[in-house]
Amino acid sequence: MSTTLVWSTIAIYIVIALIIAYLSRNGRQNSMSGYFLGERKLNGFVSALSYSATTYSAFMLVGLAGLTYNGGVGALGFEIIYFMGVSLVAIFGPRFWLVGKKYGYVTPSEMLGDRYQNKGVAVVAAVASSLFLIPYSAVQLTGIGYLLQGVTNDAIPYTTGVIIATVLALIFSYIAGIRSVVWTDSLQSLIMIITSTIVVILIVNSLGGVSGFFASIEANDPQALAVPGNGFFNFWTFLGLTIPWFFFSISNPQVSQRLFMPASLKSLRHMLLGFLVFGLIYTVVSVVWGFSASILFPGLENADLATPMLLSSDVVPPILGVIVMVGIMAAAISTIDSILLTLSSLFSRDVYRHVKGGADDRKQLLIGKIVIPVIAVLAFLFAQLELDLIAVLSVASSAGLIVVVPAIIGTFFWKRGTAAGVIISVTTSSILVIYIEATGGLLLGLKSGIWGIVVSTALFIVVSVTTQPPEQKANEFIDYVKERMKHKK
Repeated sequence: MSTTLVWSTIAIYIVIALIIAYLSRNGRQNSMSGYFLGERKLNGFVSALSYSATTYSAFMLVGLAGLTYNGGVGALGFEIIYFMGVSLVAIFGPRFWLVGKKYGYVTPSEMLGDRYQNKGVAVVAAVASSLFLIPYSAVQLTGIGYLLQGVTNDAIPYTTGVIIATVLALIFSYIAGIRSVVWTDSLQSLIMIITSTIVVILIVNSLGGVSGFFASIEANDPQALAVPGNGFFNFWTFLGLTIPWFFFSISNPQVSQRLFMPASLKSLRHMLLGFLVFGLIYTVVSVVWGFSASILFPGLENADLATPMLLSSDVVPPILGVIVMVGIMAAAISTIDSILLTLSSLFSRDVYRHVKGGADDRKQLLIGKIVIPVIAVLAFLFAQLELDLIAVLSVASSAGLIVVVPAIIGTFFWKRGTAAGVIISVTTSSILVIYIEATGGLLLGLKSGIWGIVVSTALFIVVSVTTQPPEQKANEFIDYVKERMKHKK
């Protein structure tokens, strides 16, 4: 693929995205709610596009394709489990939205701190999220670095791609907060869904249609259509990868924070339905790309180069390939700037405010904006490690975030849950996950995600039943949600 064509298309995308970002600057940007939640006024269609772009980033269109290249059809099962987990949004989405509207929550950590009536809960949840989200944002940068390096045959170095992504994420975050992110998300989601579908059709046709496509897979690697196939997806590996991804929609704060943003419950439903449609298409695209690369380019040393190799191949017209490439890059940037905004809001709202004893809204916003480039630099430095298998690294980050899930479930469904239960379960389980990931990713043959959810759940329950819950707040909070959910039905 021509380097000149790649640079020209990136330049055109940047100009169009900047124009859209500046046009989004309406409403108040001088408050935490305005800057980080778009004043809770996003409609369902835009929310669905943005939610899709934030979720299906470098992980999906580079990482899942690479996972399919490496492990075969097991990658499809892995992603289907994620789809099943999206059903959690139907359960928790309206509840997040209701309490966010009533109590004015800006972050999921703030919600936990208020529900359990303890500032330490908000601080611990925010710090845990930061520990695991910074590596996840670095994974997106890594995806862009591999993408630009691969499609240009090293003409654009890995580090150059990472720098471009970091700078653009910072710019979009600053222009209008979440509004600029959401509207630029919408642009690239539409581009991606159309162009990636066309690419799939072209690739499958070049391999002899659907029947020829599957015949080529069977001839190339018969094990790819079976589980565990080549052994990559054995039972415990599959379980360890899928458990964190099942809870992704409520455990990852850059995603769950968006449940506060829709203008109404109707908009929230439209967001979920739109996301499911986009997700199904993205899943098919990514898996087909992975299989196609295994047929056309067997023996790649780095499976995450499967997508770049396809887009720069003779099968895909250069102009279409470069448009898809920019769409993938934009999707990854969407995830990065969403994480930058979420982490900065967590720091200013849940750490700085409590340490300073109650900073006002404007002061929190100022601190949040100051923190954004610091987080971006940390992600950039982490991305310089150039770690392989983006999908596995993404799941490793989610394995750390999963430790907050028992506390979130308890927030809405268990009045007996306590602040001590949250703090001890999140802290201990986070340390355990970090230890497992730092020492090879396995403990007694099990991945960190399995240990994270089991240990955090056990500690949350045991500690909670032996300590005093905030009965008044628990009753008020849970009864309010129950009553409103009943009324909604």
